[in-house]
Amino acid sequence: MAKKGQEKNTKNKAKHSKLMSKKKNKLKKEKEQRKEKLKSIVKKAKNIN
Repeated sequence: MAKKGQEKNTKNKAKHSKLMSKKKNKLKKEKEQRKEKLKSIVKKAKNIN
């Protein structure tokens, strides 16, 4: 017999995938920001010398 009521795990899976994508996007953004900071530091160092 089929189950009545809500499907199993659909809410948790959706919530988990949403949180994981949010985490990945945050890490990508931080990585890009670090690259930009390093570029600016290197540029300043070259201008000084």
